[in-house]
Amino acid sequence: MTRVALLWHMHQPFYQDLLTGEHVLPWVRLHALKDYWGMVALLREFPTVKVTFNLVPSLLVQVEAFAREEAHDRHLHLGMKPAADLTDDERGFCVENFFHAQRPRMIDPYPRYRELLERRGEAGGPRARARASQFTVQDIRDLQVWHKLVWIDQSYHDHDPRIRVLLGKEGGYTEEDKHTLREVELELLRNVIPEYKAAAARGQVELSTSPFYHPILPLLCDTDVYLRTHPHSRMPRERFRHPEDAAEQLARAVGLHERLFGHRPRGLWPSEGSVSDEMVPLVTDLGFKWLATDEVILARSLGLSFGRTGDGHIDQPERLYQPYSIVTGRHKVACGFRDHALSDLIGFSYASWSADGAADDFVYRLVTAGRRYSARAGGGEGTVFIILDGENAWEHYDRQGRPFLRALYSRLASHPEIKTLAMAEACAAPFSTLTSIHPGSWINGDFYIWIGHPDDHRAWSQLGEARRALERAQGTAPAFALARAREEMLIAEGSDWFWWYGDDHSSEHDPEFDDLFRRHVRNVYRALDQPVPEELFLTNMTTQTQVIDVQVPTGFVEPTIDGEVTSYFEWMGAGRVETAGATTMHRSGSESSVVELVEFGFTLDRLFIRLEGPRAFHEVLQAGVEVRVRLLKPAAFQVAMRLDSAGGPGRLRTRLELRGDDGWRPEACDGLEAAAGRILELQIPFRCVRAEPRGRVAFLVTVARGGVEEEHHPKQGPIEFEVPDGTFAVRSWTA
Repeated sequence: MTRVALLWHMHQPFYQDLLTGEHVLPWVRLHALKDYWGMVALLREFPTVKVTFNLVPSLLVQVEAFAREEAHDRHLHLGMKPAADLTDDERGFCVENFFHAQRPRMIDPYPRYRELLERRGEAGGPRARARASQFTVQDIRDLQVWHKLVWIDQSYHDHDPRIRVLLGKEGGYTEEDKHTLREVELELLRNVIPEYKAAAARGQVELSTSPFYHPILPLLCDTDVYLRTHPHSRMPRERFRHPEDAAEQLARAVGLHERLFGHRPRGLWPSEGSVSDEMVPLVTDLGFKWLATDEVILARSLGLSFGRTGDGHIDQPERLYQPYSIVTGRHKVACGFRDHALSDLIGFSYASWSADGAADDFVYRLVTAGRRYSARAGGGEGTVFIILDGENAWEHYDRQGRPFLRALYSRLASHPEIKTLAMAEACAAPFSTLTSIHPGSWINGDFYIWIGHPDDHRAWSQLGEARRALERAQGTAPAFALARAREEMLIAEGSDWFWWYGDDHSSEHDPEFDDLFRRHVRNVYRALDQPVPEELFLTNMTTQTQVIDVQVPTGFVEPTIDGEVTSYFEWMGAGRVETAGATTMHRSGSESSVVELVEFGFTLDRLFIRLEGPRAFHEVLQAGVEVRVRLLKPAAFQVAMRLDSAGGPGRLRTRLELRGDDGWRPEACDGLEAAAGRILELQIPFRCVRAEPRGRVAFLVTVARGGVEEEHHPKQGPIEFEVPDGTFAVRSWTA
């Protein structure tokens, strides 16, 4: 007999910006439509199969919010907005972003959706946006439907009459069709948590949890744990050592689980299977009875290595296929170690197989594992732990993986040599004891992914410095400010931000993850009313940093500061950076960027900056928007501009501020001038910002509403140039 403990890990990072309320990426909502309800609902067909679902709290609270219609993301808003009412910028966003789906399984099977993608082209970014003009209103409306329709659960595709009608139409959708699809979307979202609760109530499913915002617990306890596996590695400039944060992440997870499901969780999947001796007491103190990690951790804890036979079977099944007790002092917790190879077959290999062929192969391997265990152990039943992501694989499978899962569950239910168990059952009677657990994760048995790169080092140092700022504020800052800063800190500790740093993993959303991480860290300081370190406005990405396309100044300019396009020639020779589409995550809900073009130029003694956007600046600024030019070199200055009703039409209340140890303080500057009409124009004397000839100036443009920063341009980093001297005209001359 083979005892099989199957755990599906359901996770999404916390995408919400707490200050704007916007969820910057749509993956919680979309995976809820395709995976989170359907994966557990499918088990109703196989009542004797037992499964464990690990539900990460950062996922659950976002599912709750979307189900209550208290959460929003730009994809959702623009998907529902009448196609005929979309602005050019919004149409461009749809054409760029509404094809985020796995092409062979989720786009190509649907001729109309495939046709729209072929019209746009495979390339994303500005090139995709430029193709938006080729899309009719009907094309856009069809795209609004298809980008969501392909994410709807397969059972709805097969049986729900509303979805069947939409699939049958293929195109020519109406605004009413979009509302029908929205009804299905809300139905699925609202059924996610109740379906898990019901499955747990009937005893078929065990629900476990992870630390609230999915941090790497051993690194929160002490980043120096990394040196145990990489003793000669470079480390962050700021050591992070806060086991109390690790304890709070766990305690919050327990509290949410109890609120949603009516009981405390028995088990823990530590984020990324990350374990260490230091985190074991935190786990046991909160009453967890079991945790799980990867086979490589067991091998290194035992001082051995697992090999595989030619057909993939582990060479020491008697070691791996059993639960262990981890005992550190008075603390004791059971642990299951996943079979890495078997788990990865589901995650990465079987998608290209037939459903029956894959299920047969997997069951054969399970049965063989049990038989080999019994032969090597002198009898008894082996326990095989299968643990993997529960949502990411299925978009690569035919029909969202449902044929494979049905084939697998039917065989698990009927095979005479297989018994499925929940994790708590599988770990109930550990055979062996470990007095120490090797520190590492389910990826290569270490923490390199999250702390091994220079980009990681920079981020960990920023975390550590923000954490010290929070400590200094204890006893002085108001309670509400401390609570807000604390929440931002816990979110920033999540593992997902670090996952995308370095060259191990990459996606087209890397800049969003980097920017959101730094935004949460900035918000720690803002909540405490403390100065924000300038480096938090610059990307941490070096390996994959996007190149800023800057057109440098070719001559002197001296425009009239009136906020109007006085003459085509007054800005001729200026430098320019186009920023359209670069700051999606900073927008709140439906709003497009305020700034789409930055131009800059100079005379020998003055810097000029021109901003242009889709709306006239005198209209934008009526809504309480403040535009800031933030200088990072040669010193930390900013120019803040807002509408001045007393100063006459288009005149701006403009102030220059210098950052000191105690925050921003006003600086006098004769000659500082700004105006807003169709465009915004600004003049800054170089002497006011301590810029000397042949010295370097670096600046960003930010947009804030109600004191909350919503945009910064360029997203990739500052615009930088050399202050001109008397030789500039000669050096810049070209024939």
